[in-house]
Amino acid sequence: MKKSILITGGAGFIGSHVVKLFVSKYKDYQIVNLDALTYAGNLENLKEIEGAPNYTFVKADIKDADSLASLFESHKITDVIHLAAESHVDRSISDPLAFVMTNVIGTVNLLNVAKEAWEGELDQHLFYHVSTDEVYGSLHDDSFFLETTAYDPQSPYSASKASSDHFVRAYANTYKMRTVVSNCSNNYGPNHFPEKLIPLCIYNIKNNKPLPVYGKGENVRDWLFVKDHARAIDTVFHQGKSGETYNIGGFNEWKNIDIVRLLCEKMDQKLGRTEGTSEKLITYVTDRAGHDHRYAIDATKIQKELGWEPSLQFEEGIEITIDWYLANQDWLDHVTSGSYKDYYQDLYENR
Repeated sequence: MKKSILITGGAGFIGSHVVKLFVSKYKDYQIVNLDALTYAGNLENLKEIEGAPNYTFVKADIKDADSLASLFESHKITDVIHLAAESHVDRSISDPLAFVMTNVIGTVNLLNVAKEAWEGELDQHLFYHVSTDEVYGSLHDDSFFLETTAYDPQSPYSASKASSDHFVRAYANTYKMRTVVSNCSNNYGPNHFPEKLIPLCIYNIKNNKPLPVYGKGENVRDWLFVKDHARAIDTVFHQGKSGETYNIGGFNEWKNIDIVRLLCEKMDQKLGRTEGTSEKLITYVTDRAGHDHRYAIDATKIQKELGWEPSLQFEEGIEITIDWYLANQDWLDHVTSGSYKDYYQDLYENR
């Protein structure tokens, strides 16, 4: 069976890197990229492959079940890699229902449409659900999240992703669909919309704007270069066992404040500023409600069973990331115009 793979959220940060990898690596696959092109979806992320003969973009919303059914029929979808999601915790606190509608209802829509389209041959198709380490809650000791760690979501965002994970596993158990789930740590790299910590700091340092840091900046996150995550998704899609969960992480923990200081140091060097100049932009703001203290992934399973591991050390990846943003000012100007400025002001400057 010739593969026609639906990748949802393929114009977003992680999704665009997955789409580019699959389109360039698997010439005999048809890659269908579905994206609603909300604020974080940007077709400029896909310029390198937009004319490829094995690539098709479809503007649609996973909340629209009828559109999904038509797409499955017209493109003869054989497999799904599901990345489309509302993903910003701060937004989930201010508008939790939007996260329920996209992350829960949207995922169930996809599952239903896939189940109906693949009826009678569910064992020949794969539904791959890409999730987050935030479903596990917060760590307050030196332990790590395992695939067997009990779910304990602490924000509307992580609760919505936990719910979607459960639905995927329920469809596997109830309808015998072939499914895999992966839960990944924080990603960084090119094309990241600047509402997240690293691209936000790069953008603000360059423009001499305040660097908002929640609380004292003591929260700890595990960071993974986005192209390594795309490679991991490729590995899980082709080698992962049906019904399994795979944690994907960088074995790379940093406190938020240390990340910000590192970015200040690197940016001062690259912009020719006096050492310490950008650190003066650090501004501590009221901590986020329900802010998880520490996330840390144990990625031993995917390493031992599937042979995947990160290819870059963090210091190398952060250099690549900063250089990309400095070389792509037009991209930054485009995504930070208009409504994003109002959102940023409401979220950070009015605290």
